[in-house]
Amino acid sequence: MQNIPSMDKPTRENRNGSIFYYSLHGLLPTGHLLASNVKIRSLSLVTDGPLIIEQQQLTDCELRVLLPILKAFPTYCPYDVLLANISSASVTQNTIKQWRQHLEMAQKDGTWPQELRPLRRALSSLRTKLHSFDLEISTVRERGCSLTGLLPVNP
Repeated sequence: MQNIPSMDKPTRENRNGSIFYYSLHGLLPTGHLLASNVKIRSLSLVTDGPLIIEQQQLTDCELRVLLPILKAFPTYCPYDVLLANISSASVTQNTIKQWRQHLEMAQKDGTWPQELRPLRRALSSLRTKLHSFDLEISTVRERGCSLTGLLPVNP
């Protein structure tokens, strides 16, 4: 029987660092964790044992959007961080800064909706998959995205 950690921030569980567990306090029932396997791009709802309750296969783009949102939980993840993750395999502070500047210019130029189009496409398919976990991605107007629950959680 494997012991699963229950922490707010992700912890590396296996030796090669490809599986991360998220407790998501307030969104998941007590004893449940969301596990993301970046190597095979899967998302699983697990309990002690571990027992897999639900599992979804993610695209590379969906995973690149979801991971920073999970890391930002319980707050929101800024759009510049999300777009940097979609556009680059290796995200640096410089990449995020460039996207922040790009989005500021897009707001001034009135091209904000066009700049967010790739992110909206990724969010659309990701939301459908997250619904099977009773999770949702909410948008914070002109700021970013946050993870929320579809249903009230009974502890």
